[in-house]
Amino acid sequence: MALPLVLLLPLALAACTKPASDSAEPPPGELPAAATSDPAAPPTMATPGDTAALLPAFHWKLATATDAQGQSIEALLVRADAPLQLDFADGRLAVSNTCNRMSGGFTLAGDTLSLSPMASTMMACSDPKLAALDAEVGKRLAGTLGVASTAGDTPELVLTNAGGDRLVFQGSPTAANRFGGPAERVFLEVGPETKPCSHPLIPDKQCLQVREIRFDENGLRAGEPGEWQNFFDEIEGYTHQPGVRNVLRIDRYTRKDVPADASRYAYVLDMVVESEQVKR
Repeated sequence: MALPLVLLLPLALAACTKPASDSAEPPPGELPAAATSDPAAPPTMATPGDTAALLPAFHWKLATATDAQGQSIEALLVRADAPLQLDFADGRLAVSNTCNRMSGGFTLAGDTLSLSPMASTMMACSDPKLAALDAEVGKRLAGTLGVASTAGDTPELVLTNAGGDRLVFQGSPTAANRFGGPAERVFLEVGPETKPCSHPLIPDKQCLQVREIRFDENGLRAGEPGEWQNFFDEIEGYTHQPGVRNVLRIDRYTRKDVPADASRYAYVLDMVVESEQVKR
């Protein structure tokens, strides 16, 4: 027996029919390539203009958090496997790896970052430390913050508040940064079971079964889905569970330099739109 579907609001689907960018990122064509530096040289401090370019080009994961006395703020470091993450795009800041996803507006002026009050989802978390994380983040990411950034192989973003808290984030390139963008947004339905598929380099390869589907401006399915096909590629960020049918919102990038044994496309998961356990 199938379990209930997990569906997004139709408005969310309708809003995503335009060309896509990486989650919480600006148009990929406007992003700079990741900076490089001589490992032996000291980090290069970014100018305010560089900071504006760096913010949307990277996912920013919390590395250290200290208070005015230099003591570690352990309440912000409760997820060692998935540190607090910030993403900046189109005047919006998205906060993830908390109990609830949070987002709000931001403006950058020189070395000052101004944040508007944040909206949040309303999910309950059973882990008390994780449940308390949202409030701890909300106290630090509010109002006007000092901001500084360091360019290099691993760029850093430093935020400080009026109370003397100092949060240091390290950047990893977004998909739009890595693949050069822009991305095309597509919806793929993934069947519950994989099937054997012929591959010259991978004996006994199993392929996802996928077909493309479309949604109209109201978030309703439009037309007939495509044919089921073997999917030889990987979808970054997606792990298939046997017996589960999913509809995925995908950012599909066209690679500039295609390895000899790779597809010309790179697929990055943006969101799981539907999920259903199918009786086997």
